[in-house]
Parts: sequence; C-alpha cells; structure tokens
Amino acid sequence: MLLLIARKMLYGLLVLAGVIVVVFFLFQGFGDPARLVLGQTGDKATIENIRKELALDKPRWQQFLLYLNDVSPVGIHTEEEIRAKGLKGFFIGGETKLGLKIPYLRRSYQTKKNVGEVLMDALPGTLILAVAAMLMATIVGILLGILAAVKQNTWMDTGSVFASVLGISAPSFFMGIVLAYVFGFVLSRYTGLHMTGSLFNIDPFTGKSLQLKNLVLPALTLGIRPLAIITQLTRSAMLDVLDQDFIRTAYAKGLSKKSVIFRHALRNALNPVITAVTGWFAELLAGAFFVEYIFGWKGIGKVTVDALEKLDFPVVMGSVLVTASFFILVNLMADILYGIIDPRVSSS
Repeated sequence: MLLLIARKMLYGLLVLAGVIVVVFFLFQGFGDPARLVLGQTGDKATIENIRKELALDKPRWQQFLLYLNDVSPVGIHTEEEIRAKGLKGFFIGGETKLGLKIPYLRRSYQTKKNVGEVLMDALPGTLILAVAAMLMATIVGILLGILAAVKQNTWMDTGSVFASVLGISAPSFFMGIVLAYVFGFVLSRYTGLHMTGSLFNIDPFTGKSLQLKNLVLPALTLGIRPLAIITQLTRSAMLDVLDQDFIRTAYAKGLSKKSVIFRHALRNALNPVITAVTGWFAELLAGAFFVEYIFGWKGIGKVTVDALEKLDFPVVMGSVLVTASFFILVNLMADILYGIIDPRVSSS
C-alpha cells in the first residue's frame, strides 16, 4: 500500500511539473507584463524598472527557473526577496537562504495582491460548491442505481436509465442557463431562488449573512452529469454482483433482502462508483468555472474568468496550478480508498 502511494505521489509530481512548464510558456506570448502592470500611461523608464523587477530582462530559460523557484515548496531566496515577496516558511542560511515555504504564485497585475491569498480567499466557495454537488450526485445516484438494479426491467429501471442518459448528454453550461432562467427568474416567486448570488451576502447595514439558497441551483447544475454517470455505474455493478453465488448463499442463510443488498451487494459494487466519485470531484473543480460565472458564485472559477477578461495572467496561472494540485490530491485519496475497500488493489 505504501509503495503504491509513493508511486502515485511520484507520478503526481511529474504531472504537476509538466503543468508548470505548460502554464509558464503558454502565457509568455500574451502581451507585455510590464505594460499590463502599469497600463498605457507608464513612461519608458518606469516600464524598464518593472521589467527588471519582474526579471523580464533576463533570458527566457532564466525566467522559467525563477518562476519554478517561486512556485516550488522548496526554494532558494535572498533575505531581500523573502521580505519583498512576503514569503512564509522555514529558511536557513546566510544572505541567500534555502527554505521550505508556501509556494509563491506572485502578485496580481491589477490588484497587486498576492495571488495565493486571492485564490485561497475564493477556494472555500469552489470547494463548498463541488462538495455539495458531489454529495447530492453520490447519494441520489447510488440510490437510483440500486433501485434500477433491484427493479430491473420495470418502469423504475427504464425511467432511471432514460433520465441518466439525458443527464449525461446535457452540458453544464447549458443546464446552468436553463435552470437559472426557469427556477431563478420565471418561477422565482415560488422557489425563492435567484439567478445569481454567493454563499454570503454582504450588506453595508446588516453585515454578512449566510445565503444557503444560493447554493441550490449551481450545485444542482454541477451535479447533474456525475449523478447520471453514478446511477448507471451503480446499476451495472449491482446487476453483476446480484448474479453472483455469494448473494444466493446469503439469501439461503435467511438474510433479509435489505441486508443482502446494502451490506453485501453494495459493498462489492462500490469500486467503480468510487472511481466515478473521486474522478468527477476533480472534474467538478474545473467544471465549476463556467457554473460559477453563470450564477455569479464567488469561487476560483469566477475569479479566474474575471482575471482572463483583465489579462491578469498571474491569477490565471496560479488558478491552473491550484486546480491541478487538487486533481492530483483527489486521485491520491482515491487510491487510498481503493486499498481500504478492496485490499487486493494495494497488492497490485
């Protein structure tokens, strides 16, 4: 098990290294960063100073090494850099120090804020949205899949399969627009829901207030496709398991139908479902970009789209790296869960 985790961590680090290379060179050809920082009013001398401050006067390969040193949790920095960049961590050495630190994602061109702080401020909104969507999709999807398998070839089975096919076929951005218009506008007086809104509403007089109802439509939009896939996977896995000998043996021992289904059949059918749940949770972090923008939900997705509109590339680059890190972390957690549920996985 430990060997499997170590191997997966190594693969994850290699993937993250590839993402860093792609992110850095992808955004090198879009505009002059010094001009983006100053706008169109900066004079030549000021622009040259900014270019020197951002190391844009150095060869491209040196710029990449400096960027890699910034975003790496282990880096070499001078005392002046640590103070200027506000680096946090543990550093040893003289004037030039080796440090174990929080990755530095540089500063926003527009707000001059630390990109890491901007993204960490928006991250809870995205995580809450993704968790709510995945929780709804998992619970409802597994129950519908069990129902379809137990009631095979009935209208319940046919209805569940038909609904799941529709769910898989509907893109999130399309469903988001439809749900926002129907339930957040046309039927708003009955549903009490709005087309846009975040988890917290900030009023200058009453202060911050929790608005859980604003979570309903974006979570439903984001959870429709994984719900459909989980339903089909659960149904297929349950049908395979229910046809095996140990299920017939359990019935022969006099166990109740409920006990056989939930304590024996479902446990053995969970592996492909866990694959879908963990895989789709990572996908939801990326899919949330469009959903957050449609519903005006404050999260990494909305922050990233706003940054793209303003050509604020450090925010966009940081967002891609944070999202990729979560992909790797979620996949690692999935492998650990496989080993717990099915010990045969850890020995492969």
